[in-house]
Amino acid sequence: MAKEKKLVEEITSMDVDFAQWYTDVVKKAELTDYTSVKGCMVIKPAGYAIWENIQKELDRRFKETGVENVYLPMLIPESLLQKEKDHVEGFAPEVAWVTYGGLEPLQERMCIRPTSETLFCDFYSKEIQSYRDLPKVYNQWCSVMRWEKTTRPFLRSREFLWQEGHTAHATAEEAEARTQQMLNVYADFCEEVLAMPVIRGRKTDKEKFAGAEATYTIEALMHDGKALQSGTSHNFGDGFAKAFGIQYTAKDNTLQYVHQTSWGMTTRLIGAIIMVHGDNSGLVLPPRIAPTQVMVIPIAQHKEGVLDKAYELKSALLDAGFKVKVDDSDKSPGWKFSEQEMKGIPVRIEIGPKDIEANQAVIVRRDTREKIVVALPELAEKVGEVLTTMQSDMLERARKHRDSHTYDATTYEEFVKTINEKPGFVRAMWCGDQACEDKIKEDTTATSRCMPFKQDHIADTCVCCGKPAKALVYWGKAY
Repeated sequence: MAKEKKLVEEITSMDVDFAQWYTDVVKKAELTDYTSVKGCMVIKPAGYAIWENIQKELDRRFKETGVENVYLPMLIPESLLQKEKDHVEGFAPEVAWVTYGGLEPLQERMCIRPTSETLFCDFYSKEIQSYRDLPKVYNQWCSVMRWEKTTRPFLRSREFLWQEGHTAHATAEEAEARTQQMLNVYADFCEEVLAMPVIRGRKTDKEKFAGAEATYTIEALMHDGKALQSGTSHNFGDGFAKAFGIQYTAKDNTLQYVHQTSWGMTTRLIGAIIMVHGDNSGLVLPPRIAPTQVMVIPIAQHKEGVLDKAYELKSALLDAGFKVKVDDSDKSPGWKFSEQEMKGIPVRIEIGPKDIEANQAVIVRRDTREKIVVALPELAEKVGEVLTTMQSDMLERARKHRDSHTYDATTYEEFVKTINEKPGFVRAMWCGDQACEDKIKEDTTATSRCMPFKQDHIADTCVCCGKPAKALVYWGKAY
């Protein structure tokens, strides 16, 4: 038994050290590993399988809105990057440069894409000539590189995987509609598939994407009360189009600039899943994103008929449409339970000689550890019910946690005290002046997360300076 306990004992309690708990879960659930390339990670099969499910589901949702996938180069000439001043200034500190091709120095250095706006703009300037060429609604799945100083698996690494959508439209109205449409695709995906509730809103000018007219965001709250930006959608207006000369001939034969958008989600979502749903036994995966939904664990598998029955159950559950595995390793059942819990597999099914004799099995939920004895003929139906209930319960549990850790503040004293003593979101009114944002960050390290689309009026004046308020803002300390 001592050996069986060790697996869980190696995880630091999240209440003792949340950051170490997170690192322990990532490592023990075999999601990633460190590499000899500082700041970069190996995404192991268990982690990559989650990303594949995210990719598959998002890609399906994108295509339902008319998105097509493309692929552009990973290298950007410096002269191309320099064409949009605000954009290059925003990314300059994080850019990695290639200066040699083989043994020869390059005539012009190339940056490894931190994002691909400039490449898409260069492409669109050649691709778009007429109103008949619009809209262009493209997306690419790729990796990007940003030279981060402090890294943490999934949350912040120098190279990470993502998708980046880049669209071009004839009018400002079409671009704005697409910007908000994609944000809603992201928000619905997070809530319906990841069981992760989000706040939808607009970033302040200080926090918006470099070169954008407006940035919209979805913000999630982690178990430790810190915010995580989980997806963004940007309206570029015609700023990039003017910098890159992306024009089209309109129906009235006039020359017009296109209006553009960009939107993205990354492997950071896997970190969000861990920090929203995980517990002191490891990962807890929502059933709709789990690569394996059911683990069948034979008890006393050395006895005649037990393994055969376990595989029979697997086959029946596969036929019913579930993602199922059998743990037929020679480890003890207790160790197998700990591993299944560590890896976050939503449901395990225990089947042993006594169960076979009684024509039953035991279903155990990963999130609540509830045990349900079910007759074998009803197993597939019951597994479906349990997974559906678990998905719903996980979303509701995360929503309750977020709501119970969201506070209102109407005075600066109250705001500072709440931010410093109560982890979570603080809702407070803001005058619109960046000086107040800067002061709040300097005094508390908290930043404006978003101005929610659903605006409540909780005070007449700015929480910081006392001037007339212009918007309600969600504030918080963030990853």
